[in-house]
Amino acid sequence: MEPLKPKKAATSKTPSQKLARRTQPDSPAPSLSEDLHTRIATRALEIYEQRIRQGALDDWLQAEREILTEKRAKRSSKF
Repeated sequence: MEPLKPKKAATSKTPSQKLARRTQPDSPAPSLSEDLHTRIATRALEIYEQRIRQGALDDWLQAEREILTEKRAKRSSKF
């Protein structure tokens, strides 16, 4: 059986499609641009806050149903 030969790296058609390369083997991977990172972080916070607000409202509505149901049950049991 023949040893496997390394495949040639695919070449991109435009320079903007090429991945950023590390200059040193131990250097960290390139990060997202500051603007893109900020936009993602801001949107993630908006989604989180929306979910929390929806959750709190759901909790309130559930508590309201339970308390009002208990109140009605107590009134019904008196008569």
